[in-house]
Amino acid sequence: QVQLVESGGGLAQAGGSLRLSCVAPGRIFNINTMGWFRQAPGKQRELVAQITSGDSTKYADSVKGRFTISRGNAKNTVYLQMNSLKPEDTGVYFCNAPGYPWGQGLQVTVSS
Repeated sequence: QVQLVESGGGLAQAGGSLRLSCVAPGRIFNINTMGWFRQAPGKQRELVAQITSGDSTKYADSVKGRFTISRGNAKNTVYLQMNSLKPEDTGVYFCNAPGYPWGQGLQVTVSS
């Protein structure tokens, strides 16, 4: 079964940074458009950032200029660098791509 491995969630202060990682063991990501999503408590899951197989990127307006999605040198790895974090960034973050199941996500909590 195809599964993604997510890591890097945690607690940060407002203005701080976190880096999320997503790995597909033994697989290649660059053939897919990959996305990071998040879900705040009681809210719908939303797309935060995506990167295409051609490495073009797109961001939600709320994170533009603060978050960066990228592929690692190992093409089975995708990162989300989150800088200048705000309390409203708090939520569960998910990595996904077409054909992959949703994982349990990563809890990201930003304190004031």
